[in-house]
Amino acid sequence: MKPFWVYIVRCADDSYYTGHTDDLDRRVAQHKEGAIPGCYTFKRRPVTLVFSQPCVTREEALAAEQQIKGWSRKKKEAMMRGDWAEVSRLACSASNHAAFRPAQGERVSFAESPLEKK
Repeated sequence: MKPFWVYIVRCADDSYYTGHTDDLDRRVAQHKEGAIPGCYTFKRRPVTLVFSQPCVTREEALAAEQQIKGWSRKKKEAMMRGDWAEVSRLACSASNHAAFRPAQGERVSFAESPLEKK
């Protein structure tokens, strides 16, 4: 069975593009050649493949892509380095901050803040 891939390319403007595919070589070549004018990378060439991970199914590759797209630049770079301790630390840091953010449109005074309750 042919694997699917989640991948990250670094663009000329130093941004990252994350995607998934069933043919990594062909897809990276398309990014490099500008074969898809509507793609994020089209006006940001040249691009360089900086990360790829095989996945068993398209669904797994898509889920990994969506998860990575939600990560900060620092967390993506830690993953690319294989620094899983830093990925974990950044995940804990992000979840701790998110726990204290009010929902959109919700107003929280300092007296009502979860940090103030004991």
